[in-house]
Amino acid sequence: MKFQDFQKNDSKVADVLKREYILETIKTLRCSTSLMTRPAALEIIRLYGKNPFLILVSCILSLRTRDTVSLPASIRLFHLAQTPEQLRAVPVEIVAHVIYPVGFSHQKASQLHALCNQLITHFNGIVPSTKDELLGLTGVGPKTANLVLGNAFDIPALCVDTHVHRISNRLGWVTTTTPEQTERELEKIVPRELWVELNHLLVMWGQNKCFPLVPYCSACPVKQFCLQKNVKKQR
Repeated sequence: MKFQDFQKNDSKVADVLKREYILETIKTLRCSTSLMTRPAALEIIRLYGKNPFLILVSCILSLRTRDTVSLPASIRLFHLAQTPEQLRAVPVEIVAHVIYPVGFSHQKASQLHALCNQLITHFNGIVPSTKDELLGLTGVGPKTANLVLGNAFDIPALCVDTHVHRISNRLGWVTTTTPEQTERELEKIVPRELWVELNHLLVMWGQNKCFPLVPYCSACPVKQFCLQKNVKKQR
């Protein structure tokens, strides 16, 4: 049965088939992304270990900024400071200069100082490991909170960025308009133990093949599993 036909079944059968196609897609993406540059969060872990503070800071720097810019900026910053206390001691102007050309560099430098103050004042300098507490921190939204939970604490969480939102809709897994909706719907159909990995796979796929405007569909290894929703032009 083709993926496009699964919706013709009754809802229970359709749900089972959709999960099977999702698992097959994930399995295919594991192979197809094996030689691709890994997301910035994984590179931070490779360089510094599962340090929640460094993962959190690097994620904030990556917001609205490509990994090719935010990752070197994170590394430059971590040469100066690797704890909330150390980072708070670096003047905002210097932080902004070091992380440039990250998008909104001055705003993010101020956010990082405020974040360090919160961590030191309320959490003894330790990054909290619950979503509610993370969301209370300056500069932290659902995407960042889930990325920190999954990558720093090994707590299953679906980090839905622009790639995950776009590709999961394009594949036909969900029909949503916001990342928050996508997160809720994916939680229903993707096995919990795959939530963290799914973000890594779709980020790599979105950065290299499944582009927003003109994706590489002609030779795509997951084309057989894809509804190609809203794809108007392809290569």
